Amino acid sequence: METDALKPIIEAAVMAAEGAVTLERLASVFAHLNAEAPSHAELLTTITALQSDYVGRGIELVEVAGGYRFQTRATYAQWVNRLWEERKPRYSRALLETLAIIAYRQPITRGEIEDIRGVAVSTGIIKTLHDREWVKIVGHRDVPGRPAIYATTRQFLEYFNLTSLDALPTLAELKDFDDFNPDLFADVMTAEAESSTAEDHRGDLLLEEPRGDEEPMVDSESAATADDAS
Repeated sequence: METDALKPIIEAAVMAAEGAVTLERLASVFAHLNAEAPSHAELLTTITALQSDYVGRGIELVEVAGGYRFQTRATYAQWVNRLWEERKPRYSRALLETLAIIAYRQPITRGEIEDIRGVAVSTGIIKTLHDREWVKIVGHRDVPGRPAIYATTRQFLEYFNLTSLDALPTLAELKDFDDFNPDLFADVMTAEAESSTAEDHRGDLLLEEPRGDEEPMVDSESAATADDAS
């Protein structure tokens, strides 16, 4: 099928879906066409064309959580929000800290979260995160009591407009990070710093061209640090 013929079908499918639609789900729409069904590459080309069509419009077609959805542009959020009288729910610092710990340290047990925070995690916090479908149980630790292991969900990625966990902002980029205890993320920040330093050093090495028959000098310790960090 030509891109112009695919566009209204994909547009309607994404618009009608309850959440982000993966390429696999979009492909299933055309499964009955058998050999004539569009390939993933053709679907991606059509999606890109649709995204161009919505440039400058109030809504946009974006990729989140491994799929695609239409959403209001952030620029117009202040206007759209007036359609709803109720205020957005405000979450406690304890809940946000717990969610952040799970996001950056997953998979993790409730006991491990409590060890990091230094205080107990209330059942209400875990229930709220479950009810919001931001976290789920992905297994049980093979230790006495077999505690549940928590990780974030696809709904978490969709809500926070993330394509994957790799798209999580660095801790330095978090606007409200000063509200959190930096000790909670000490090892994460160290890993980020080491990764950044290793990348900078690796870039310096690339700029140093070998002279004559000399072999390029590589700092094996720094290279190992870079590999570990990545």
